Amino acid sequence: MVFSSILFLFKFLPIVFLIYYIIPAKFKNLALVIFSLIFYSWGEVRYFPLMVATITVNYFISLGIERWREKPHVKKLLLAVAVVCGIGSLLFFKYTNFFISNINSVFGTSIQELDLVLPLGISFYTFQTLAYTIDVYRGKTAPEKNIINFGAFVVMFPQLIAGPIVNYTHISSALKSRRIDIDKVTEGIKIFIFGLGKKVLIANNIGALWTQVQTTGIENTSTPLAWLGVFAFGFQIYFDFSGYSMMAIGLGKMLGFDFPKNFDFPYISKSATEFWRRWHITLGAWFREYLYIPLGGSRRSKIRNYINIILVWAATGFWHGASWNFVVWGLMFAVLIIIEKLWLLKLLEKSKILSHIYLIFFAMLGWGIFAMDDFTSLAKLFGKLFSFSGGSDWIYYLRNYGVVFLIAIFCSIPLVQKIYDKIKRSTIAEAALLVVIFVLSTAYLVDATYNPFLYFRF
Repeated sequence: MVFSSILFLFKFLPIVFLIYYIIPAKFKNLALVIFSLIFYSWGEVRYFPLMVATITVNYFISLGIERWREKPHVKKLLLAVAVVCGIGSLLFFKYTNFFISNINSVFGTSIQELDLVLPLGISFYTFQTLAYTIDVYRGKTAPEKNIINFGAFVVMFPQLIAGPIVNYTHISSALKSRRIDIDKVTEGIKIFIFGLGKKVLIANNIGALWTQVQTTGIENTSTPLAWLGVFAFGFQIYFDFSGYSMMAIGLGKMLGFDFPKNFDFPYISKSATEFWRRWHITLGAWFREYLYIPLGGSRRSKIRNYINIILVWAATGFWHGASWNFVVWGLMFAVLIIIEKLWLLKLLEKSKILSHIYLIFFAMLGWGIFAMDDFTSLAKLFGKLFSFSGGSDWIYYLRNYGVVFLIAIFCSIPLVQKIYDKIKRSTIAEAALLVVIFVLSTAYLVDATYNPFLYFRF
């Protein structure tokens, strides 16, 4: 079940909020756990025990860490168990077949791959629970003693399958006592509708172009069409994921929680460094806090700092998927960031135009790497991007998708926020805009069969 579905919008969500709002406050977290487990189990009931185990293991280990805080060896052992269980389950479900495939390729073996389906959102909730247990170990937060409250934190359906990655410290006070009033609910509804519009009206429509390019075959496309396809994918993944994050944040507000911002107009960036301060903000913060800084961050020598950057970005790429193209994608950004640290960043910050061209060029090249899960297809794509060869009529596709491209560009820059700030001065105008977006989104969902979610199984 995804947010951008008729089932979720008109069946699951109304039932959840009807019950959630009328029950006493002391039962809201329990209701949230139950509804979230139903949401999680809707398409993945086989992994219901895995989710229960994740909650149980981290709950009791955090209590154990607090109980044995004065015994460092016991405390470290408990943390190691939590890390092994969390990372171990992630490695098993997400990367086992990747490792088997590579072993077979290198050694010529024929090890049978396992019949595994990736549990929904495992990359996200694994990072959340690890961060919680590490924070308890560090003494940054006290362990949650109420298992229902802790369960609500782990399995909360708005951010369960695609983030944003929410640290326990972000919502610990709200788990115990939160304010749910009409203003906050109204704000949440607005954010949710805008996120739904970004996902359904922009991401789905412009993503269809990339799907058509793939269906046609990279070898049959022209160089201009290949670039159009890559730009389409770049816009699709942005509006798809940022739209989903907005829906999660809006749902959180309707439930009484404030989730952190996850995107901040990343395509206006002037460098790769800035881009990753604006794109998937909570993931970047997680890797910085729980990997980059423990590795030594920038406190060590320059060479060690660059090695740390490479390690973090290789891990960031690998987190996105069990394929070498994701690692290459991450390493590309590592190289760019190191070059920027060495000398380029100062020049980029002085530039008003070339820096933006630089960022967009490499961001789109990166999305080309990201989109191709085998190097043969990637080589064909890059061959088309830089060969200036003919193929399918790109003018035809530009005519069909020109309007949605313009909308995507407009909605990728802060000007759209400034215009909305003026519109919302009029309650009627704002309400009309929201109704139009919601009606159009619903009409699309009723009629369309193309409704992918790119981060669904990350």
